Amino acid sequence: MKKILLIMCAVLGMAFGAHAQKAQLQIGYGGYTQMDATDMHDGGSVNSAWGALTTAVNFKVMPKTYLGISYTFSSASYKHSDDANAYYHVIMLNGRYDYWRNRVATLYGHLGIGVDITHMAGDDWSKNKAYFAFQASPLGAEVNLTRVTSIFGELGFGAQGLLQVGVRFNL
Repeated sequence: MKKILLIMCAVLGMAFGAHAQKAQLQIGYGGYTQMDATDMHDGGSVNSAWGALTTAVNFKVMPKTYLGISYTFSSASYKHSDDANAYYHVIMLNGRYDYWRNRVATLYGHLGIGVDITHMAGDDWSKNKAYFAFQASPLGAEVNLTRVTSIFGELGFGAQGLLQVGVRFNL
């Protein structure tokens, strides 16, 4: 049984490797994140939050499918027993499926899962905690500006924000 599973994994890996044609570098900003909306700072109420900056690398593994990894940074100030700050570092695996495309625009859905490592610090204390992080964006649009550069926008919810906008570079 182990041999069969290993052979299946090897065949799938070769199939995905053969289709890997393009890589994309992505930089984006999203507002109102999962960390702001849920208690990912160990209690207290959020005073101020500015959104999230995300960078990602995506690889085209099939004609309509991209897989990749992303890093998101965000921070917030909140009221705990005293004034405190939370710094969120999110690493996720992402998948994207293009469900409509023409020469200029693409409509797609995006799903990401990963981990959020939160560093919380107050006046005389600090600690780290890990949380489950996700991004579900059923509606995304990408518009090609040149062969190398495109802009995108996504509507969804998660660690990268309710509305995420940015730029992608085809490598």
